[in-house]
Amino acid sequence: MLEALDAPYLQRALLAGLVLSIPLGLLGCWIVLRELAFFAHAVGVATFPGVVVGLALPALGPFAGALLAALGFSAAISASEADHRLRGGAATGLALAVALAAGAVLLTARGGGAAPVDRLLFGSLLAVSSADVVLCLVGAAVAVGVLAVLLPRLAATTFDRTWAGPAGAGERVSASALLVLVSLVVVCALPAVGSLLVSALLVVPAATARLITERLAPMLAWATGLCALETVAGLLLARALDLPPGAAIAVVTGLGFGVIAAASAAASRLTRVAPA
Repeated sequence: MLEALDAPYLQRALLAGLVLSIPLGLLGCWIVLRELAFFAHAVGVATFPGVVVGLALPALGPFAGALLAALGFSAAISASEADHRLRGGAATGLALAVALAAGAVLLTARGGGAAPVDRLLFGSLLAVSSADVVLCLVGAAVAVGVLAVLLPRLAATTFDRTWAGPAGAGERVSASALLVLVSLVVVCALPAVGSLLVSALLVVPAATARLITERLAPMLAWATGLCALETVAGLLLARALDLPPGAAIAVVTGLGFGVIAAASAAASRLTRVAPA
């Protein structure tokens, strides 16, 4: 496989993608189960102003700037969701619009061109360095460790919120921790696939896994495996057809979902028409 991905930047991208597949798959299941797909997409795009500030301030850097912006976005959503009138994506849409506007103003004030925007939105595998891979390893380790600790609380607050509160499994703690972990992993994935495409790996494999099984443990395993497999397939496709790797990975995830969705629909129809 590495012979097909002979370019060093593709090998680094493969390693980073496989490392990130673990937290992306695990987090994706909770995002799908808790109906946070819009937030998962928005948090990547909301890093825009942070990246611009990081580029303007070398002492801060794009990674730290993006992480601070993502965490600020997550904190704003978490606080706004406490008001029932802003639930259902209203707060996420508002915060996303503000973040994009702030990023555009900051970029104009900085006098930057389109290159930083392109790298943010679509990633740049040529720019994936050994330091980026290390950040992916650290981010994945933190996310997996925290998820392991929070697993009982997340399960309780996801599947039975009425019982979870009186039992001491606070919804606010688990929800806030999940948003922070999503922010961390999304920022780690930005150099490889960009903010517009990272949600493809964060949401689509998990949504595909949910079509395959409704049990939590198999869903987590399927989502992680699909994320890794589709990352490798996307990179191989990009190598063979000279395509942008981030976009190729997103296309593969979409095709995978389409195939499983069609098969699931066909199986459901056969089940309905089968004689008792």
